[in-house]
Amino acid sequence: MILTGFMVGTCKSLNHKVTAVDISSDHLDQPKTRTNIFLLSLPPAGYPFALVYRWFLFYQPATVIHLFHICSGLALAAFNFGSQLYHSALCVFVQFLMLRLMGRTVTGVLSSFTFQMLYLMAGYYYTATEEYDIKWTMPHCVLTLKLIGLAFDFYDGGKEPVSWLLSADQVKAALPSVPSLLEVFGFSYFYGGFLVGPQFTMRSYQKLVSRELTDCPGKPPNSVVPALKRFALGFLCLAIYAIFSPYFPDTYLLTDEYEAQPFWYRCVFILLWGKFMLYKYVSCWVIEGVCILAGLGYNGVVDGKHQWDACANMKVWLFETTPLFGGTIASFNINTNAWAARHVFKRLKFLGNKTLSHVATLFFLTIWHGLHSGYILCFSMEFFIITVERQAQALVLDSPLLTNLANSHLYPLVYVVQQFIHWLFMGYPLVPFCLFTYDKWLKVYSSVYFCGHLFFLVAYLILPFLRVTLVPKKDQREKKRD
Repeated sequence: MILTGFMVGTCKSLNHKVTAVDISSDHLDQPKTRTNIFLLSLPPAGYPFALVYRWFLFYQPATVIHLFHICSGLALAAFNFGSQLYHSALCVFVQFLMLRLMGRTVTGVLSSFTFQMLYLMAGYYYTATEEYDIKWTMPHCVLTLKLIGLAFDFYDGGKEPVSWLLSADQVKAALPSVPSLLEVFGFSYFYGGFLVGPQFTMRSYQKLVSRELTDCPGKPPNSVVPALKRFALGFLCLAIYAIFSPYFPDTYLLTDEYEAQPFWYRCVFILLWGKFMLYKYVSCWVIEGVCILAGLGYNGVVDGKHQWDACANMKVWLFETTPLFGGTIASFNINTNAWAARHVFKRLKFLGNKTLSHVATLFFLTIWHGLHSGYILCFSMEFFIITVERQAQALVLDSPLLTNLANSHLYPLVYVVQQFIHWLFMGYPLVPFCLFTYDKWLKVYSSVYFCGHLFFLVAYLILPFLRVTLVPKKDQREKKRD
């Protein structure tokens, strides 16, 4: 639990009713909303392909299944991006050549990483605007991680499966042999993950094609009901986004009307805007039931129950109920975070410093998202917020007074305060993430007096003094020895 005592005073001036936010039709941003709805309509496009696979192709040879996945993925690419699909085809083919010609070598991994990232960066550079656009770079950033991960997994297949060389998830993903051209293209264009993810490994794809990912050996998986449940949940999230997001458009943050509102209003607007804006991504990732329907989401048996969460990119209940910033991160874009942990963070072990590894991983995710300054500010704020939160959590655990408060009958009140702070300052770093350029996010941050930066800076500075005051000296000495 995050420290709340020193935060309560800050919130007292913000306890106005949410209904005070003006949701008049003047704030609606209809063109952008239509674009966003089009974006959200992409993930369900895989459901018909998954049904065709289950009904007609499940028992077919691997070659037929690979060709089906390639053709269906190319059809989606052609429908959405036309002739620009050649970008993805070129990168997939080059990746296959590097696997074949360079083998399990560090040179092969570095070449793959460099080529794929530079190609993506070039795409961002030549196509970027100041708006969120639907163009070929949208699915290509997903593909870039797939292909880089493929190079790493192939390289790992040549190592001994021992803990000091590979982690458990790296061993699980390691490839014992070089995949064929059809496998690489089928893996890359699989309809369940080509457009918006989720990330999955070549080993998982190979198990899907060999009919291993099923709760009924040799038969199509009993995954229709789990897939429909996930789709229904995704549709609910989409409905929430479609109904409420037009009342909280990005553009309103840049208007003189917004700047003229009271301070508390501006803060609450950012809170609600951030909350509803995130449903755009939640909807895309929850509707990944297509992976469940095809079988790729099968995750074995736990406590006698078959699990279908291997491709789950969202933990919706955790996302909605956690009062922690770390909890939100753990519930959001799970497979991309797992990819970054497996292929970036854990491979920086040689640095001998988790903080440096964390910073390097966030820097990679920053440039992977794009070249705008807003991404840099967003991820740097994430690092600072998580650092402060971890220090606050440690203080609560070490302080008998705060521990008792967290376990007392006052916790429901504490939880409400936490959630308000949590969502207020979740929306705050999302401002530069969504507005991209410094002239826009600087205008918004200036209008709220950089309150998020000041809040966490003050928290960071006073936490050591609170530790001296609230943690018994004996515990402090033991902490230092540890």
